[in-house]
Amino acid sequence: MKSDIKLDVYLVTDRELSRGRSIDEIVTAAVKGGATIVQLREKFASTRDFIQTAERLKMILKPYNVPLIINDRVDVALAVDADGVHIGQDDMPYDIARRLLGPHKIIGLSVESIRDARDAEALDVDYLGVSPIYFTPTKTDLKRQLGLAGLHKIRSFSRHRLVAIGGLNVSNAAEAIQSGADGVAVVSAICSADNPQAAASELATIVKKIKQVMP
Repeated sequence: MKSDIKLDVYLVTDRELSRGRSIDEIVTAAVKGGATIVQLREKFASTRDFIQTAERLKMILKPYNVPLIINDRVDVALAVDADGVHIGQDDMPYDIARRLLGPHKIIGLSVESIRDARDAEALDVDYLGVSPIYFTPTKTDLKRQLGLAGLHKIRSFSRHRLVAIGGLNVSNAAEAIQSGADGVAVVSAICSADNPQAAASELATIVKKIKQVMP
């Protein structure tokens, strides 16, 4: 059920940051370490390669009951029957994506400002990706960072679950959760780690500990 989505450690894949290791290897290590949801982001792959990678990841993730989310590409999500999609402000509009995917698939939406988050109040998205908390080399098209203050502000009015993304790692994940995030999304913190499994495990432990002591 979508209400059971666990957003604690949200891995976003990136081939270029994986230090020569395959996406399959990174994802396998990450879920063994405690990643709770995986987004396949392919910025340069052909549609065929995107689909083939998604099919492999579905097989890897199934035994762990970890959802596979496809970045941007609703067609790829449909082709492989992924668990859902993540769309940005300039991607396919939410209402069209929902009509194509149906009521039972996960749809996440990026919000990059307080106004974006307020506009999203009218949408039945499953979570909001609040970005960027901090600037990061993986997203070069963002004009300003929301920071923890922006995240806290969005938490004060948003009815949606929130995933913080942008420059997050073991040094600041706790602050993101304390500021209102339900989970932290990371790219390089796992993909570029010497030991992706250990990196995911450390993040999962941090998030779990903070949630246990929060009211």
